[in-house]
Amino acid sequence: MSAAVVLAAVLGGGVLFIARRIFCRRKALKLLSYPAGLMRGKTVIVTGANCGIGKATAAELLKLQARVIMACRDRQGAEAAAQDIKNQAGPNQGEIVIKHLDLASLQSVHSFCEDVIREEPRIDVLINNAGLYQCPYSRTEEGYEMQLGVNHLGHFLLTHLLLDLLKQSAPSRIVVVSSKLYKYGSINFEDLNSEENYNKAFCYSQSKLANLLFTRELARRLDGTGVTVNALTPGIVRTRLGRHVNIPLLIKPLFLLVSWLFFKSPLEGAQTPLYLACSPEVEGVSGKCFANCKEEQLLSKATDDHTAKRLWDLSESMVGLRR
Repeated sequence: MSAAVVLAAVLGGGVLFIARRIFCRRKALKLLSYPAGLMRGKTVIVTGANCGIGKATAAELLKLQARVIMACRDRQGAEAAAQDIKNQAGPNQGEIVIKHLDLASLQSVHSFCEDVIREEPRIDVLINNAGLYQCPYSRTEEGYEMQLGVNHLGHFLLTHLLLDLLKQSAPSRIVVVSSKLYKYGSINFEDLNSEENYNKAFCYSQSKLANLLFTRELARRLDGTGVTVNALTPGIVRTRLGRHVNIPLLIKPLFLLVSWLFFKSPLEGAQTPLYLACSPEVEGVSGKCFANCKEEQLLSKATDDHTAKRLWDLSESMVGLRR
């Protein structure tokens, strides 16, 4: 029976492959091209830069001669990724700096920001990229539900603590990586920390909606400062983000085939964060969301100013900015 199932999966994958070739070839996303040296003299922080979209974004920025700060929890993984990035960047590349950042610890966020403010004279771009997807229930160091804590609260505090340096470096940019799955979430103010009930899919969508509401409220607060903030939804990308999703062993070969056929590569997924980080086309643009390097229209729940303000106030209290 097992052999039959495997054979069926393989044959099904073959049929899917042929059908895709005939009927629905996914159009490859056009890769961006910028002048060499575009980011020379600029410092960019990328959270979660050791893999996936973050690593691909860091690699492209290095090619443009930026000073890239890889803000990562796993230092060993970051060092391996940095070496790989440098090997591929060519001779005229920027500089890579690795700094430890654990977004599941607000103390780690404070330590990271203190280090950056002490050592870096400027920050031109902050890319809030790191994230968790549908992980089993767990809590951050401060006791917050992990997806909310890492995807929203950690980046909320990180951004707040670096705002003065970003303002001093203006014009500067903040880029927030969200997800189209925000559509399936809402901000559950009655149980924001999921203490009464934990649904891992809902909690991910809630955290990605929080990213968009954070972007909107922050843009309002930064108006006139020279600092812009925009969000993006990268689409479905072949990364390790879905490592917590359990896929039956017999289905994995078919899933891998489907992901290879239909998902974006990390480099394709990095095009929109790269666009928002350095394209002259979005100079001065703020409070928007982009997909495939074009502005995306959001559902009303992601543009509700009252909800955005309420979430901001609550987030300030949760990260210790409001007593």
